[in-house]
Amino acid sequence: MTAARDKTEIFEKMPVGRAVMTMAVPTVISQLIVLIYNMADTFFIGRTGNSLMVAGASLILPVFNISLSISGLAGIGGGALISRLLGQKREDEARRVYSFCVYLGALTAALFSAGVLIFMRPLMNALGATSGTYGYASTYAFFVIVCGGVPTVLSNTLANLLRSVGESKKAGFGITMGGAVNIALDPLFMFVLFPKGMEIAGAGAATCLSNLIACAYFAAVLIRLRGSDSVLRLVSPLKLPEGKSVLGVFAVGVPSSIATLLFDLDYVVIDKLMSGYDDVSLAAIGVVLKVERLPLNVGVGICQGMMPIIAYNYSTRNLERLRGTKRYALMLGLVCAAVSILIYELFTSQIVRIFIPDPATVEIGTKFLRARVLATPLMFLSFFHVYLFNGFGKGGYALFLGVTRWLVFNIPMLYILNGLFGKYGIVWSQLCADTLTVALSLFVYRLYEKRAFEAAPDNKI
Repeated sequence: MTAARDKTEIFEKMPVGRAVMTMAVPTVISQLIVLIYNMADTFFIGRTGNSLMVAGASLILPVFNISLSISGLAGIGGGALISRLLGQKREDEARRVYSFCVYLGALTAALFSAGVLIFMRPLMNALGATSGTYGYASTYAFFVIVCGGVPTVLSNTLANLLRSVGESKKAGFGITMGGAVNIALDPLFMFVLFPKGMEIAGAGAATCLSNLIACAYFAAVLIRLRGSDSVLRLVSPLKLPEGKSVLGVFAVGVPSSIATLLFDLDYVVIDKLMSGYDDVSLAAIGVVLKVERLPLNVGVGICQGMMPIIAYNYSTRNLERLRGTKRYALMLGLVCAAVSILIYELFTSQIVRIFIPDPATVEIGTKFLRARVLATPLMFLSFFHVYLFNGFGKGGYALFLGVTRWLVFNIPMLYILNGLFGKYGIVWSQLCADTLTVALSLFVYRLYEKRAFEAAPDNKI
């Protein structure tokens, strides 16, 4: 049996729980490391005791996440399609799709980085940068987005494409290694190589270099795979996949990117509204928005590990295995969300104090975090259903849920509750909005399941 065929055991024969854990655990670890190295910047910048520097770095979080959404265009859109093509035994077309996605990811990343450089000042103003935070925010953006945008996008794109063929361990190791290198380089660059007052530039440079190293690792892995029968081999950019496949990449990739962009727009709105109060509140919400990502990244890792199995079995019409995968991943995600609420509620102030010792920021951040963390199970359920539809190749459903969640529920709720209750209304908006989102997601999924699955005979979709 070839190496490529061995990988199909995860999708076809391995017990569901073991298969989900095999795919999800490396992905969850890599997601946590990504989060930790993002929080490491905040942690080390917070050691300076400069709230303006912390706030400036926090302003760039949505822009950094937008660059990750670009990787979703090619990585999630292409990865879901490759898994379905493998289920259909169409390896040649899967190889062309892979190559198309690599070229697409590199091109879109380069264009985004150039756009940030050209429009730096209006972008910073739109994010809510003040005279005190502008210099820090623009410096951090230059290193992380302008210089490091292409390797960041390519690393995450290639990780998603590796997962699509069952290579979750290699994908997870690459992302984990990049994050570990970033954590190690942060103090060296910030407090040794860069002068005092330029710590944020050191943090940005460390992040840029770590993503370059991770990208080099993925390139080495893919070069080694060229000698096997893996579909992850580059072909000429002139050898495009079928038009239907190109549309399939965009049908899932565009909704995925839009959903991520709207997620980041939500963060931009939060920062913009909070900047209207004071820099201490802005610094506090910046810390909270990063801390709350830990359980969310665990959920994302579970969903990313689940999606190739869902996509493959949707393609092979194995309804029993598909439903088993869905149930196991759902249970796992909700348990992790419940544990996170317990930990965060018990140790809230200690967690905030890790990132910035300023007493005023800790006091406000504690109140913010205790409210925001209650929405964790709802947030998991919201993007869980989006990942299910991405696995099915039903980007229209995913787009509908994503757009409705952010543009109909979340962002309007921010403005409404801010007007009614001030900055604490901003914090509680997530719980209120995602209650509505989950109700809609369950309703839409149930309608689709009834139409597409329940009439299927013999457990075949």
